[in-house]
Amino acid sequence: MVERKWTMVAALAALAIVGAACSNDEASGGTDGELTGSLNISGSSTVEPITSLVAEKFQAQNPGVQIAVDGPGTSDGFELFCNGETDISDASRAIKDEEIAACAENGIEPVEIEVGLDALTVIGNPANPIDCLTFGDLYALFGPESEGFTSWSDANALAAEVGGTGNFPDAPLTIVAPGEESGTYGSFIEIALEGTMEERRQPTELRPDYQISADDNVIVDNAAGTESGLGFVGFSFAINAGDSVKRFAIDGGGGCVEPSEEHVVDGTYPISRSLYIYVNPNKLAENAALGPFVDFYLSDDGIASVTEVQYVALPGDRLEAARSAWEGAIA
Repeated sequence: MVERKWTMVAALAALAIVGAACSNDEASGGTDGELTGSLNISGSSTVEPITSLVAEKFQAQNPGVQIAVDGPGTSDGFELFCNGETDISDASRAIKDEEIAACAENGIEPVEIEVGLDALTVIGNPANPIDCLTFGDLYALFGPESEGFTSWSDANALAAEVGGTGNFPDAPLTIVAPGEESGTYGSFIEIALEGTMEERRQPTELRPDYQISADDNVIVDNAAGTESGLGFVGFSFAINAGDSVKRFAIDGGGGCVEPSEEHVVDGTYPISRSLYIYVNPNKLAENAALGPFVDFYLSDDGIASVTEVQYVALPGDRLEAARSAWEGAIA
């Protein structure tokens, strides 16, 4: 069976399995169903929904393969991966130099495969009167200088100082967001906050007094259930939350842009990023299921999981580059 903690796409997965079982081997990247063994996949909670659905489709064709998919965070995932404890590491950011070095110490040369795109989405309660947040606003709410701010309006002066819009309401500020183990945390800082942090000689970290959660569903629940709640998650979680949350438009200097598939593809949404899987090539010889699983992941049926769980598909040329990277690694 496929073990996973993420449950938001259970219905989608069931439908996808039926479709995968009915597809032909060439289109699906499927096997003859005689594979046995197990796969251990960990890492990004953002990528976890994609990989979980791919795993369910794959297992429908290969019931003898046991697959565990977990999402403790990109950084924690790479630690396990570089120690040789997992076959694949899901990641919502590219691997860092120090992580490559840690892998190299154990003789692992990770194979990087881009699988999709994401609109990192800032979410709040639908009752919030604010519709758009600038990078300056985000710094004033989430950055290290906002420690101690308990009301949105506490951030107004700092927002004005760093080029934000401000005009925040006098309402309690309740932030639930990912922690340092998360690639989403790192991406949010790198894309939206790091420039201001460097200008003001501040540490590249979020304010220390917010509630940290590695569970994206908890972050969504805070935004949906707390009148002035605030957080940020991957696009899939924000979209699957429906109207229970507000998805703030973001102004990265070119005007307010709403998070959407269209705006990720055309490059106008300012907090877009790539999503990856990393494969341990050393495991290929000892694990007969690993190569076929990655083949399936990159097949038409497998990669369709990206959009089925509400992330954004790679443009055709980048998908072909990902497939070529994998083919080159196993040649």
